[in-house]
Amino acid sequence: MISVVIPIYNEESLIDELVSQTVFALEATCSDFELLFVNDGSKDNSMGMLLNHQKTDHRIKVINLSRNFGHQAAYTAGIDYMQGDYLVLMDGDLQDPPRLIPEMYQMLQSGEFDVVSGYRKANASNKSRNVATWLFHRLFSKVSELEDVEHIGNFSMMNKAAADALKSLKEKTRYLPGLRHFIGFRTTTISYQRDQREVGDSKMSTWNLISLAFDAIFSFSKLPVRFCLVMGMLGIVVSFLAGIYILASKFLGLSPLGWSSTLTSIFFFGSIQLLFLGVLGEYVFRIYRETQNRPIYLVREFHSKAKVDN
Repeated sequence: MISVVIPIYNEESLIDELVSQTVFALEATCSDFELLFVNDGSKDNSMGMLLNHQKTDHRIKVINLSRNFGHQAAYTAGIDYMQGDYLVLMDGDLQDPPRLIPEMYQMLQSGEFDVVSGYRKANASNKSRNVATWLFHRLFSKVSELEDVEHIGNFSMMNKAAADALKSLKEKTRYLPGLRHFIGFRTTTISYQRDQREVGDSKMSTWNLISLAFDAIFSFSKLPVRFCLVMGMLGIVVSFLAGIYILASKFLGLSPLGWSSTLTSIFFFGSIQLLFLGVLGEYVFRIYRETQNRPIYLVREFHSKAKVDN
């Protein structure tokens, strides 16, 4: 069985086409599959449309979360509920093409790989977002302790062993592409051009993308703390040299430094301290979130069987 997990948030305009394309791709792949749609607190008619499809196709299952918990939490809910031997993670905006599922399945069936990740090419429809995404992936690939994570998103397929390993990770601050690389296993990629969004706008706002980037960097890198340490040491060296210069100027009878340079130094070191506190605060907040031990998501209802009319 293949389990396909698709988070949904206000996608009523795409539901019918999404179901049609995904079912068509899966039927061309194998005879046994399940479609796990995770309704992440949609405010439109996405849930109603999913239930209509679920009533006519028992292979469609719907997880309805109690509210919007976020993209990564919705994926986590689907992963926890999957029952298949293979797991597919795919966004619900049709920019991750379902038509690649058969090819990804064949790559896993060869036995050479455990995970197939989609390697995304640029989407010409949104150049500004492409630049921001490129900058993030370049930065993340440099500062994280993971390799080959550049241009890799959520779209992927993995076998049961890799899916169980991913499911075993219970941290609250989640970045699934990073976690998928963390578990290791034999991984390959499949290149694809991200399709343009046919209708509607992206549900990931700029702030959501920035927040996800912060979660990724602070979860998989020690660079922010290391940067604070280096800057602190550099500040000590600069202060020591400045102190020597001031003493030498006084003994040599040179003019003392003015107020402008003094205030500039105060503002500089004050800003550095605030930066350090902000970086440490990001780590402390994530530690606090882990110690709270709250669930990553809450399920209001789970629809797994088609209703039979009497």
